[in-house]
Amino acid sequence: MSSIQVSHQAEAIEQDASKAPTPLINNTHEQRDDDLESAKLSAIVVDSNLTSGAARAEAMQLVWGKHGRLIVWVGISMMLIVYQFDNALLYNYRNYAASAFNNVAGLSTLGVVGAIVFAVAKPPIAKISNTIGRAEAYIFCIMCYLLGYILCASSSSFGVYAGGFVFANIGQTGVNILNDIIISDITSMRARGFGISISFFPFLITPWISAFIVEDVVNPGGVGWRWGIGKTGPFNPAHSLKNTGMFALIMPVAASALILPLMYYQRKAKKQSLILTQKLNVHEFCSQIDLGGSFLLAAGFAMFLLPFTIAGSSTEKWKQGYIIALIVVGFVTLIGLVFYEALIAIHPIVPPRYLKNLTIVLCCTLGFLDTFGFSGTHTYLYPWATVVQNMGPRDATFLNYTNGVWQCLTGIISGVIMWRTKRYKWLLVAGAIIKLIGYGLMIRLRGAHNSWAEIFVVQSIQGIGAGFLEMIIIVAAQVVVPHVEMPQVTALVLLCTFVGGSVGGTVAGAIYTGSFKGALRLHLGPGATEDIEDAVYASITSTLIPAVGTVQRDAINLAYSDVLRDITYSAVATSAICVVVALFVPNLRLKEARNLLTSSADTPESIEESAGASVGDSARNTQSEAHVVKT
Repeated sequence: MSSIQVSHQAEAIEQDASKAPTPLINNTHEQRDDDLESAKLSAIVVDSNLTSGAARAEAMQLVWGKHGRLIVWVGISMMLIVYQFDNALLYNYRNYAASAFNNVAGLSTLGVVGAIVFAVAKPPIAKISNTIGRAEAYIFCIMCYLLGYILCASSSSFGVYAGGFVFANIGQTGVNILNDIIISDITSMRARGFGISISFFPFLITPWISAFIVEDVVNPGGVGWRWGIGKTGPFNPAHSLKNTGMFALIMPVAASALILPLMYYQRKAKKQSLILTQKLNVHEFCSQIDLGGSFLLAAGFAMFLLPFTIAGSSTEKWKQGYIIALIVVGFVTLIGLVFYEALIAIHPIVPPRYLKNLTIVLCCTLGFLDTFGFSGTHTYLYPWATVVQNMGPRDATFLNYTNGVWQCLTGIISGVIMWRTKRYKWLLVAGAIIKLIGYGLMIRLRGAHNSWAEIFVVQSIQGIGAGFLEMIIIVAAQVVVPHVEMPQVTALVLLCTFVGGSVGGTVAGAIYTGSFKGALRLHLGPGATEDIEDAVYASITSTLIPAVGTVQRDAINLAYSDVLRDITYSAVATSAICVVVALFVPNLRLKEARNLLTSSADTPESIEESAGASVGDSARNTQSEAHVVKT
């Protein structure tokens, strides 16, 4: 029996058990029926093909006993604490790294490249986790993390730093998607929103602590953004590597708290003959991770998006042939990806039938548009807060992460509401409306003369809206595919989300590079000099920036605020579209089962077409309606 059949058989057993008071795998507080448990144990037999990772996850839950779920949650929590520290510190240090290399304008390009890597690496990593297992994929991501740390800390140029930043992003995106996958493995669709949101609880604490760390590191007399190299000290790669050892040790230790339990329970399931592995040759492995599709996906998005950043600094560059050629080739490559997935790929990384699923299409669209606005308005938030509001590193970091903290809090609240109501659509619509209001206020309250209180309030409103929106689009897309495809659809939604961030960062970079110097000349008037323009444009720490309170500094503040206001207009436009799109998302009923579909052969059209209908208890007794629950 193939593992896809076995996995579907296990899902069917789960659905038949819906007559019982509680679900099987997804409930930790009630005992399983012995006969039903035996049936599931005999059903879960895994070979090493497409569904290996998913079926191993199911088998693992059958042998982990009373405390296994808690141990895995503790491991996820430990990993997320370190992940959030890393994310906060690396993000803030890049501002000082760019300033050290006199390349603040390069932040946009660095952000776009990082976002592209963060996006396009998710689907391959998701496929790998479904082929070789969740724990094994984790190990690969941690290795990328360590390589990124070493390159960033020992960088002698902005290019080397950027290379390390890219490897670190591969590690980050892998950990990000794998955490979501594992949480989805062990939760019901009804509780999944709460599970995903509560996993980011460490984010309520880490930004505030990291702010003090950033301040101590980058202030005069601190060890510097290289972790051990002072602002005036000579560059010493060996010294840098030594001091990088702290995080190089912390990350593997934290990851082991999750990796080791996963490997232990997988091995335990294998000993009980629940997992029967079969070695893959190179061709089979490449087929199952869809190596060809992964390449087309990454190459297409990279070629399509990078030219916007390259040409953003000058209108003359748009006249150069290679810029247009890259965009055209990138677009053609993405079109080729669609045909490749439909006609050639055996295990497509983006199944073409997803394009016919209304829920998935709308969730991807919302993810793209929402992150477009967020990335655009936050790319230059830290430099703006430092220069215009004269915030120190600690306060600028507080401002930067206020949005995320509120998002975490409201995400937990929305998860509870989803669990109680078994619905999600109107939370989604509310989140989109709140974000639109936030962007509207941002135009008025993110200026040179606004108080810190006003600025923090705007960030808080944005975070509240994000908490109601960003987690829901993941859950909504997951429930309309079978369990074995949850990693793929999760990666697809997050791919669109981070591509939206890339485009938003590109637009922000184009506006900044194309209009900032002009705004400086406008506000500085006769006092504008090329040295001052170049200093303010390229660095937030330049000694040529005029002192606070001077006429020149006030003019610079107005120029900075004008540019950020122009960027915010684009966010208002995309946010308004988000509200409209959210209104068309089907309002499906969230059940105690893992998914509404149990097989890729099942069609989701009946779900989409009957989004407004209710289903009685008697209808759930049939196999087809246990697979597809109408609301």
